[in-house]
Amino acid sequence: MAISIEQALRVSKSSCIAFTGAGGKTTALFQLAKGLVKHSPVIVTASSHLGDWQIPQANTHLIAESPVALAGLENKLQGVTLITGAFDGDRIKPLDSESLNWLNQFCKAHSILLLIEADGSRQKPLKAWAEYEPPIPAFVDQVVHVVGLTGIGKPLSEEIVHRAEIYSKLSGLRIGEIITPDASMRMLIHPDGGQKNIPTNARKIVLLNQADNAELQSIAHGMVNSLVPSFHSVVVSSLAQEIVYAVHEPIAGVVLAAGESVRFGKPKQLLDWKGQPFARAVAMKALEAGLSPVVVVVGANSEQVESAIADLNVVVVKNNEWKSGQGSSIRAGINKLTTSPASPGGAIFLLADQPQITTSIIRALVEKHAEGLYPIVAPLVLDQRANPVLFDRVTFADLLEIQGDVGGRAIFHKHRVEYLPWHDNRMLLDVDTPEHYQRLISDETL
Repeated sequence: MAISIEQALRVSKSSCIAFTGAGGKTTALFQLAKGLVKHSPVIVTASSHLGDWQIPQANTHLIAESPVALAGLENKLQGVTLITGAFDGDRIKPLDSESLNWLNQFCKAHSILLLIEADGSRQKPLKAWAEYEPPIPAFVDQVVHVVGLTGIGKPLSEEIVHRAEIYSKLSGLRIGEIITPDASMRMLIHPDGGQKNIPTNARKIVLLNQADNAELQSIAHGMVNSLVPSFHSVVVSSLAQEIVYAVHEPIAGVVLAAGESVRFGKPKQLLDWKGQPFARAVAMKALEAGLSPVVVVVGANSEQVESAIADLNVVVVKNNEWKSGQGSSIRAGINKLTTSPASPGGAIFLLADQPQITTSIIRALVEKHAEGLYPIVAPLVLDQRANPVLFDRVTFADLLEIQGDVGGRAIFHKHRVEYLPWHDNRMLLDVDTPEHYQRLISDETL
């Protein structure tokens, strides 16, 4: 499934998005605007100077040197509307702060997407920032930091990097040295680099652009794991080809460990698996696979289960409605994720009675999701759907409506399900009876 730029950036109509960095900032901004203008007007502006060559990319251009000039704006909008300050030679001045604040309030009141170019890079693939840069307004709720991958592998110079001396200081490279992926990552993570001036509550996205060939795509994918902890999303793209290759976001793990195990006769969460209780073994697999955060939902026998995972870096959620079925545990897990400061891109639900699940299948589900932002990704083993299953955040609202004991399959008819073929029939085994448990622990392949 091809990922559009608006899907990749998780855009909503009421978003206010600032674009910073170099290597495709303007392209990203206008591709996004043109993709969304079919449904409603989009306003583009800037908090830094623009080149006059950017004007033709909008359907109409309005000049406003004060909020007074914006009166009746709702009647002037035509498709992608660019609103700036006055001309300054071959450049255009940014809006003054008063006009910019007025425009933000207008867009919020009318549910209009506001896109702000908040950086200048002299059309070079990489840049560093002077003391006064980047001018990101405090009200933006999302910042997209663009990196031009074509600058990696080139010598550090003003030809490749805007403000090369500052880049040298922050990255640790000397002028003339080859710009490495590690140096680029250091710049992105540095508080005076890619993190600079981003409002505290804004969603942070790094867009690794210009992945125009296999080599640059490989470089981008090699940077992802180091960048995901510092950003809400890492997008790999070739915007010149209008392709988004992947969207890497933190994916949560939700371990469902609240059941009473009536059929089994004793708590399955506490059964032994290679010297560890089931619940602990499953939680550890989620952590080892890189899921974050890992939420463990407890209910029946909660004290013993909590004791078994007490030293792990997990979030424990008590489900007081566990008797009503698995749906209540799913709701408890999703509620915890959606009320946290940084909602993940999706969640993998793991069953506490499947300690044999491998980190390989967990990571494969995450990678498959990144390739297409599929609403649901499920393993397919011997033509049977298996667990665990990954649910994208677009499904969270529906998961919160689940009742009874049907589990996540209750919403499969509402969303596209992408199946991941997997050759491991051990994943089809649930420990529902003592006989199943004996089969599990006696299987030498597990």
